[in-house]
Amino acid sequence: MSRNALPTYDRIVAAALHLLSSGAGGAVRLSDVAKKAGVSRQAIYLHFNSRADLLIAATKALDQKLDLDGMLRASRTARTGRARLDAFVLAWCTYLPQIYCVARPLLDMAPKDAEASAAWAKRMSDMREGCEAAILALAEDGDLTPRLDTETATDLLWSILSVSNWENLVLIREWPQEQYQDQMVETARRLFTFDS
Repeated sequence: MSRNALPTYDRIVAAALHLLSSGAGGAVRLSDVAKKAGVSRQAIYLHFNSRADLLIAATKALDQKLDLDGMLRASRTARTGRARLDAFVLAWCTYLPQIYCVARPLLDMAPKDAEASAAWAKRMSDMREGCEAAILALAEDGDLTPRLDTETATDLLWSILSVSNWENLVLIREWPQEQYQDQMVETARRLFTFDS
């Protein structure tokens, strides 16, 4: 199916994703998206209430394209808490650089845009639930370090896996992505598991 055969909504989202993925990031304007999608700027407003609304739709489309549920399957089906922790940390660390092109503009908009702020808060809440599930699995197995209660451990894991930490290590300090992933898995093991 050619791009023009796609429904207008899907063409707009695909155009936004293409522009964001090409490195334009927060500089992507709605007029750029309209031109890339082959529609008028007015057509964008028929489908999206705001730039934030379009970014949220692009984020959801990218999650589907990347098969986020599939990425998390190993964590959700792990037989031990340690395996669940490793799988969750690895999945999130693998996911971050792939979603960053959409996450950073949304994060930048959040302080000034209620819709973007709510979308980011929801994404971080969902991610914290994944952290909590991994920590609770460790606790159920008796493998959570006695130094931390489950809520504190969840908060620490959630913070360690933040977008800003990935930016600091990979973009600023120029760690290779594989090194980042390996170090995050190892750090989580050492910090959260008993006798590690």
